Formats: sequence, structure tokens, C-alpha cells
Amino acid sequence: MLPPLSFVLGGAASGKSLFAENLLLNSGLRLIYVATARAWDEETEERVAVHKSRRVGKFTTVEAPVAIGPALANCTVTDAVLIDCATMWLTNLMMEGEDIDDAGPRLLSELAVCAAPIVLVSNEIGQGIVPDNAMSRRFREAQGRLNIALAARSDLVVQVVAGLPNVLKGRLP
Repeated sequence: MLPPLSFVLGGAASGKSLFAENLLLNSGLRLIYVATARAWDEETEERVAVHKSRRVGKFTTVEAPVAIGPALANCTVTDAVLIDCATMWLTNLMMEGEDIDDAGPRLLSELAVCAAPIVLVSNEIGQGIVPDNAMSRRFREAQGRLNIALAARSDLVVQVVAGLPNVLKGRLP
């Protein structure tokens, strides 16, 4: 049985998305994949294609690069939702000139009213070097605050490193 909110984080290409998908696959529920990525370039298009190929026939995909709330509005207790990922979503907000400092509280409110269990994926970006420009530092700080808020609200928090899960909070279903 999936907890109401699970949070899966890790570095880029750590295996966090695959781990999150597998959490949901065994739930017995109808699977909804809320995709937040926008393909800004060819490399991103290729990464998105890999993610899409893994979920064909398993998930119903809802594209939600900026507005996650409407994607969750019709979910019920018979659904299980994977949101992949908070980092791409926050990037999209920043690129559109949205207030990324207010993004976390809004997202938490939207997650709280969803009837379905949710697994949310995010990148841990705070373990690298300090970025050399103000915009990148602002994003890193906003992402860190968002991850802290999501972890605090989540029933299950899993860090994935090299494809291996490390449970930080709660218990795996």
C-alpha cells in the first residue's frame, strides 16, 4: 500500500525515476504519470523519449510542465500518481518568469487535496559546487527549499544513489 505522499530524490541519472515507477507498478492502481519536462534541446528530447518508452502501456500520461494542480484534479483513490519531476517543473516556472519562491507552498497545497497516492521525483542539486552566477544560485536555493518542504510533508522519503534506494523517512511498501 502506497503512502499518501512519497518523495524520491537523487542526482541526475541516479535511477530515481525508474525506482519511482517501480514503486507504482506494484500498487494495483490505475497509473497516472504527470510529466513536467519540456524538451528545450535534442539531448532533453532523447531523455524524455527514454522515459516515455518505459511507461508505454503502463501509465496514462498527463503533460503538466507548469500547472500540476489541474493534472491532479480528477485523480481518485483508485489512481496512483507519479510526478516526474519537481526540478523540471521549477525550471519551467523560472523560465516563464513565475515566482519560484512561492512555488513550494502552492505545490504542497495542490498535493494535499489529491485523493490518490502520489510519488514525486526531484533532483538533489545542493551537493555540488556553488554556481558561478546569480540565476543558478537562486534556482539552487529555491530547489533546496522545495526539497526540504516536500521531504517534511512526505510519509516516505527515498534517496536513490547509483540505482540503490536509501530510505530516509518511512518504510517502503
